[in-house]
Amino acid sequence: MEKEKNKVIEVKDLCKTYFMAGGLKQEVLKHISFSINQGEFVSIMGHSGSGKSTLMNILGCLDRPTSGHYELNGLEVADKTDEQLAHIRGKEIGFVFQNFNLLMKRTIADNVSLPLIYADVGAGERYDRAVQMLERVGLKGYEDRLPSQISGGMQQRVAIARALINNPVLIFADEPTGNLDSKTSDEIMALFTDLNKQGITIVLVTHEEDVAEYAKRLILIHDGKVGFDGTLAQYKKESK
Repeated sequence: MEKEKNKVIEVKDLCKTYFMAGGLKQEVLKHISFSINQGEFVSIMGHSGSGKSTLMNILGCLDRPTSGHYELNGLEVADKTDEQLAHIRGKEIGFVFQNFNLLMKRTIADNVSLPLIYADVGAGERYDRAVQMLERVGLKGYEDRLPSQISGGMQQRVAIARALINNPVLIFADEPTGNLDSKTSDEIMALFTDLNKQGITIVLVTHEEDVAEYAKRLILIHDGKVGFDGTLAQYKKESK
């Protein structure tokens, strides 16, 4: 029973089909089932068109499955309305994207604290919590600068601080190193590793094997199905 309580994500028989004009349909996800426990660092990998982005959107409460079940932190979310999904996203999930998605005319502190506005947190507390999060990602003293005044790697750290601000149950990182050079990519992935060691559940979506290596577990999506679920070392051994 204790193991059940620790599940952050559980999907059962998840399917996603797009229906098009003329009666045509495209099955993107086909009967996917897996669970992710609290504190795990999981990489979801797959080639372009494999269905991993669609799966990410469903897991991130940005889309709904056509059928099947999805529980996030014990809550069934597959049948929720757009408004309910938005509330769940704001409370339970932190997002980190490839393009950082920062507001370039707002200060770094404003960017980090943005999710707190929707939670009706006062301006003073928003700033204080932003400063705390920035210190956590190694950007103490940068709170009053603009994003244009810092490097791409530092901008991604700002995005990670923003993802942490609401103390989410997990963080989704979608190709978080896609716009960074190799050295900066290593630094960002080292930061994710440190956050995971602090107990934060991280789900990383990538098509790059060297990035996936930072995670302790790999879920491979192939043609809309789970093609592999285990460690990267196991995957390499089976792929030979």
